[in-house]
Amino acid sequence: MRDRQARLATYAAFAIQGLSFASLVTRVPHIQDVHGLSDADLAIVLLLVPVIAGVGSFLSGLAFQRFGSAPVLRIGQPAVALSIALIGLTGGELLPLYLYVALFGLAVGAVDASMNAQAVAVERREGKSVISGFYAVWSAAGILGGLWASLAGRLELSLYAGFVVPALLGLGGSLVLGSFLYKRHEEGSGPSAEELKAAGRLVPWKPVALVGVAMACFYIADAAISNYSAKYLQDELGSSATVAPLAYVAYQVAMVLSRGVADFGVRRWGPVSIVRAGAVVGFAGMAGVVAAPNAGLAIAAVTVMGLGVCVVAPIAFAAADRVDSTGLGIAVSRVNLFNYVGFVLGAAIIGAFAPAEGESDLRTAFMIPTVLILVIFALAPSFAPKRITSPAAA
Repeated sequence: MRDRQARLATYAAFAIQGLSFASLVTRVPHIQDVHGLSDADLAIVLLLVPVIAGVGSFLSGLAFQRFGSAPVLRIGQPAVALSIALIGLTGGELLPLYLYVALFGLAVGAVDASMNAQAVAVERREGKSVISGFYAVWSAAGILGGLWASLAGRLELSLYAGFVVPALLGLGGSLVLGSFLYKRHEEGSGPSAEELKAAGRLVPWKPVALVGVAMACFYIADAAISNYSAKYLQDELGSSATVAPLAYVAYQVAMVLSRGVADFGVRRWGPVSIVRAGAVVGFAGMAGVVAAPNAGLAIAAVTVMGLGVCVVAPIAFAAADRVDSTGLGIAVSRVNLFNYVGFVLGAAIIGAFAPAEGESDLRTAFMIPTVLILVIFALAPSFAPKRITSPAAA
């Protein structure tokens, strides 16, 4: 019963995060219009999120060692919901926008690290691959967020009206279900006080870094689709504000389908084969996004891309947990940093093609993450590291 409660609470955390994130990023063109941002200014705003989120993730890793991941998640998730609502209240003012976006980034970093720590704790106690299922829930909630953004655009709702509904859902869900998360003593294997103090030194960096680089490459591509697919469809392919968010919706639909069966694939063929296959499919889809002549074909290509590369993140977290002998989610918080490295680089790459004056060239920008997906293919063997079960083995 206790494990079922924690699993349900972790599913809820992933769902709330997926809904919150989708509700925000699919309205990026509206945020740009309301605040009168140039493409270069928008790139700075989007870059701010992963930079601050990296700080949040790092600080979370420090907190895990003393308090566990549940308190971090119970504080961070309501903060995500609150920050979204506050962004909707900025009313075109730039300073509040930057402040609330920074709050969003800090909270997102804390939540990403802590909910993944809870997910790997569930997988550890289950004794089999289940982590992709949590990401499928994240994507399913992202579909709802994208559809809500499409409806909000069709109804011409204000930013606040569009953000307050998912914010209230996120706030309520996190407050109700947070108490069922695993406590610190339930997450780990109970290291001694001396081992706990030295926990950060017990987790090797090399295997974490290898899967981390692959994760960063995935998130560069993911950042391009998440942050800029709506803008790409509107500005370069001539779609409407109602159609533009549907690329993100299609992306998340593909992720639900793929992540829903990925755990079975990992159990049958192993993580390396699944990551390699995902990279091949993802490369084909991203190349299709670059070549798409219209919104319909771009949405179809985004769907293919999502089917492939979406397996990278959950399998990366599971791989990192294999080399964490402390059971405290330290390796998870470390590999989560590469999430934000990818998002930072993704925002920087897109920003480089968004000059202060003149037209942006998102099609050219999307070529770079397309090539980087091949790096994921090359690093696939790192997703099956030898498990470290004791501090001495590290």
